[in-house]
Amino acid sequence: MKVYGLLGKTLYYSFSEQYFSEKFLREKIVDTSYQNFELVDIDNFPLLIKEINTLRGLNVTIPYKEKIISFLDELDPIAQHVSAVNTIKIEANGQLKGYNTDVIGFRDSIKPFLDPNHSRALIFGTGGASKAIAFVLEELLIPYYFVSRNGAGEKIITYSDLDKSSIASFRFLINSTPVGTFPDVNTILPIDLDGIGDKHLVYDLVYNPEQSLLLKEAKKRGAITVNGLSMLKIQAEASWKIWND
Repeated sequence: MKVYGLLGKTLYYSFSEQYFSEKFLREKIVDTSYQNFELVDIDNFPLLIKEINTLRGLNVTIPYKEKIISFLDELDPIAQHVSAVNTIKIEANGQLKGYNTDVIGFRDSIKPFLDPNHSRALIFGTGGASKAIAFVLEELLIPYYFVSRNGAGEKIITYSDLDKSSIASFRFLINSTPVGTFPDVNTILPIDLDGIGDKHLVYDLVYNPEQSLLLKEAKKRGAITVNGLSMLKIQAEASWKIWND
């Protein structure tokens, strides 16, 4: 039995286990399972690898996309550049190689919606997913800032730096934080929503609920809105291809 799975801390809301279980049934993939592996502490990761010798690959989610790197033997060039890993391939010799399929997931899911209005971006959050987003924006020659609560670091500003006019001037807004995720569906980024208009593209990596409060409010104001579900599906298929290459 080949085992694949999702590594993270709080996984009850996860998309991946159901997605891959349905894929295995639909495509008649046998002797294969996909499981959630919750780790309270990333230092328990080597024990997990040791205990499950049929493990062939892992997806990695919050909060371990950056912390997992020190446990890996090798990084794909994109993962190395991004400094975040969301896919691990366990080679036949036991070596662990890290990849970042969030890059292809974000790139392919956003391209159909981009137009010349979306020439500057704000990325809300500074975690592992935000780094993949920044990589894609650099490829697309779209300048950006990260927005965080403390504002420390290159290209990082704080929420207090943003007012209605600045939100209006950045017409591509990307939420890479878990704000608005089930069960906290009534939470929203602390920004002036009235800066959003019909020239905006608002992309929220949250997919549960399908329409976060941020997307609902942006849609009311005429913005194009996209949730994170298509990105998840694309990155999941990219992971599967890596594991079975």
